[in-house]
Order: sequence, then structure tokens, then C-alpha cells
Amino acid sequence: MKIAQIYEILNDISPFELQEKWDNSGIQIGDRTQQIQRVVLSIDVDEKLIDSLQENTLLITHHPLIFGGIKSLDSSQYPANLVMKMMKKNIANIAMHTNFDKTHLNRYVAQEIMKLEVEEERDFIIYAKVDTTFDAFVKKVKTSFSLENIHCVKSKNEIKRVALTTGSGCSLLPNIDADCFLTGDIKYHDAMQAKALNISLIDIGHYESERYFGEILQKYLKNLGLEVIIASTENPFTYM
Repeated sequence: MKIAQIYEILNDISPFELQEKWDNSGIQIGDRTQQIQRVVLSIDVDEKLIDSLQENTLLITHHPLIFGGIKSLDSSQYPANLVMKMMKKNIANIAMHTNFDKTHLNRYVAQEIMKLEVEEERDFIIYAKVDTTFDAFVKKVKTSFSLENIHCVKSKNEIKRVALTTGSGCSLLPNIDADCFLTGDIKYHDAMQAKALNISLIDIGHYESERYFGEILQKYLKNLGLEVIIASTENPFTYM
């Protein structure tokens, strides 16, 4: 099957036109006429993954490898070192980032992982009703994402409504209409802003909240006639 054919299937699943202007989803590496023998799904690209892949593989990732542009193909620098290695093995790459967040990932995490009853979706933000204490809800989050420790901001003791955005969503904080916001990559000044807005925060992790990309997409690609493998990269962080 050609990359162009797979691209159109992916576009039907989650239209690339839905991606944010600052995003770089779509074909990252490869020729549209290239024949693909197998598909591998992963949240990211790293050297260990590339080394494990066979030639003529299409790697579909959540995060774009080429994001801010490449000014040179210096093989000693990231991400050029990975791009060149992939090209030598004829490994193609398509990224499905903010378009997939909007159409699938946020809802899946809310419904399937958190077991929340979704009441509303606003672009990147999922809203759900709950009726519990903050402390009890933190325990539920830790269990849902298998987190030993959790980073949070307690602004309210009771939670009636929660909002969720996978990955890094604190730029959306001023628009949140909920008692508690679940997202990743929460920073100090995000916490200060949340306190001022009287919104509680729970950090569900960037990798931890988006690692489901492969298992979601695999279900849609089972009839391709190609081998479709989930091979997520490891979390770059070590928690001690």
C-alpha cells in the first residue's frame, strides 16, 4: 500500500485540516508513492525505536519529529540525526498531533481511562460532571493513570465539574469553566494563575496522558491488510 493511500485513510479518521496553525501534523518523512510493508504506531520517535524498525516501515506518531523546522541536516544534532537515520532505512513518518487530540485522544482518556461521563467538548477541552471531594478525586486520578505521585493545586475542597486536556494544556487555563482542570506539564506560574482563578489543577503528565495514541488508532487500521504494531517510546522522564 502506498503512503498516499494510508494518508487519506488517516485524514478520514482525523482530518489534518483540524490541526492548529502552529502544529506540523501530516507527512514528515517519505514519498507519497512509497510502498509500505508495515505500520508502527508510537507517541514519539527516538533512536532506540528507529533501530528496532525494519526497512520500508511507516511510523505514525502523535508528536511531530519536525516541529519548529530544521535549518541543517547536521547528523550530530537533534532531530536531524533521527531524520537521516530514518531516511537511510527508508522509514516514513506521518504525525497526527492536535487534529487527533481534538477528534479522539481527549475524549478517549476522559471516557475510557478516567471513566468520566462527558457532557461537553470545546475544541481541546473535555468537560464532565463529578460530585466528590478534591482528595477523593486525586486518588481516582492516581489509580486511573497508575501514578505513584501526583502534582496538584488544591483551590477547592469540592469538585462538581472537571475539565480535561491531554498533553500540555495550561495555556487554556483562562478559558476553563470547571472546578478542577486535568492536564500535563503544569508549571509554577500556572499554579499561581489557577489559585487566582479559584481552579484546582491535577497534573496527569504529558506522556502519561497521551500514551494511549497507539491503542486508539490501531483499532481503525485493523483492515488495512498490513501489519499494524504498537511500539510506543519510553517516557523520557525518570521519577525518583
